[in-house]
Amino acid sequence: MPMMQAVAIHDFGGPERLQLETIDRPEPGPTQVLIRVCAASVNPVDYKTRSGSFPPVKREQLPKILGRDVSGVVERVGEQVIKLHPGDAVYAMLDAEHGGYAEYVAVEAELCTLKPVSLTHAEAAAVPLAALTAWQGLFDHGQLKPKQRVLIHGGAGGVGHFAVQLAKAKGAEVITTVSGTDIEFARELGADVVIDYRAQAFDEQVKDVDLVFDLVGGEAQQRSWSVLKQGGRIVSTIAQPSEEEARKHNAQAIVFMAQPDAAELSQIARLLDEAQVRSIVTAQLPLAEAGKAQETLERDHVRGKVVLQIGQA
Repeated sequence: MPMMQAVAIHDFGGPERLQLETIDRPEPGPTQVLIRVCAASVNPVDYKTRSGSFPPVKREQLPKILGRDVSGVVERVGEQVIKLHPGDAVYAMLDAEHGGYAEYVAVEAELCTLKPVSLTHAEAAAVPLAALTAWQGLFDHGQLKPKQRVLIHGGAGGVGHFAVQLAKAKGAEVITTVSGTDIEFARELGADVVIDYRAQAFDEQVKDVDLVFDLVGGEAQQRSWSVLKQGGRIVSTIAQPSEEEARKHNAQAIVFMAQPDAAELSQIARLLDEAQVRSIVTAQLPLAEAGKAQETLERDHVRGKVVLQIGQA
């Protein structure tokens, strides 16, 4: 049986729970492809799962390989797969059953799409979960239209830096809150108005926005009702916005979790190849340093994404 290296957890806890081990290489099922992983990105869901604070993963489901998105090369395809072929460079947001911190992953072919040709595998791996979260929050749930005004809380982070760019690419007026050190970065991403949340009260600077995209939660979410138009929307990845406040503002209050969507990833790939959107990789580490990569994301104020470099194209 062919073997591979992977990083898995056998119990919940700190970064030391991440173990590099040699395990059986998966075999693709009839509707799956086997991807030779070149890079996988690190997301907050990874360290939340590792710590045991993310409820969907239970102790009896361990050991578990973490990682929700990958970029790599198709090694083999199942007999029912017709749209992808060995040698194709692909990227994907994985379902919750499969992990990207590994040299190979077998995943449903319908979750994969061709990688943006202009990006390295490391840059492409940084995209799927974060960019799909941004896309689905802005357009599927937020119903953002050209010329509308959107306030994005946390516009310099993994999801936020894509949200700013995607909203701008679709013709919206983009306002974002960031820390003082990220003001120029947010402007470079295309934000029309950038607010230092530590130095300025955003609710004194902004009014009449059509959509608030909340990547921060807490007080920022609650204060956002005062800047929302009647009939607007607050969409959050963090916590359910107040239904009571939503009724007062004739608004919608939505919390959501991103879902894999290859068709949306294809649209995002086009924007990346047209240079309307950039993938920002802050740090690249080898697979063996997955614990350090998670620590970096969990502890530091990270612009863009942290990526594990796993294999060669």
